[in-house]
Amino acid sequence: MVKRSATVFFLVGLVLSNPLWAADAAAGKGVYSVCLACHGANGEGNASLNAPALAGQAEWYAARQLNNFRQGIRGTNPKDAFGAQMRPMAMTLANDAAVANVTAYTASLPAVKHSATLGGNADRGKTLYATCAACHGVNAEGNQALNAPALAGLQDWYVVRQVQNYKSGIRGSDAKDSFGAQMRPMAAMLADDQAIKDVAAYIVSLGK
Repeated sequence: MVKRSATVFFLVGLVLSNPLWAADAAAGKGVYSVCLACHGANGEGNASLNAPALAGQAEWYAARQLNNFRQGIRGTNPKDAFGAQMRPMAMTLANDAAVANVTAYTASLPAVKHSATLGGNADRGKTLYATCAACHGVNAEGNQALNAPALAGLQDWYVVRQVQNYKSGIRGSDAKDSFGAQMRPMAAMLADDQAIKDVAAYIVSLGK
C-alpha cells in the first residue's frame, strides 16, 4: 500500500512539474479563438498583420515565448512595435494551463508551406545556414536539447525581422532572456540584411 501511494505521488509530481503533459489541445482550440484574428484560422500567419505562422511549432518553444511576452521579457523594448502588439494578447492567457493548452493546439496544426517574398538567394542562404544548422537542425526542424526552435514553416519576413531584432538588441538583451542571449552572437554572424534574407529564403525552401 505504501509503495503504491509513493508511486501515485511520484506520477502526480511529474505531471505538475511538466504542465505540457496535462495540456488539452481541445481546450486550447477554444483559447485560440482570440489568436486566430491575426494568426489565421489554421495558424498560417498573416503578413499584413505582422503575425507569424504558429502551426506546427513545438509546444515548449511556443509556451516559452508566450510566457516571455506575459512576463515582459519580450515585447517591452521601445523599438519592438510588433512585440508590443503581441504582449497584451499573451496577457489574456490567465495561467500556465491556458498557455499549455493553446500551444498544444497550435502544435497539432499542420505546418503551412510558405513562399519567399523578399528576394533572398536560397542557394547562397544554404551555405550561410550551415552555422545555424548546428543548433536548429539540418532541415531547420529545431532541437529542444539545445533550446533551438524549428524554423521551417516560418515566413521569410518574420525570420528576417527576428534576426535583425537580435542583432540590434531589440530581442535577447533582457537580463532574464538567457536563451535569447545565446542567439544574439549567432545573429551577428550574418553580415548584412542581404545575408539575412538569403538565409530566410533557404529556410522557407525547407518548409514542411
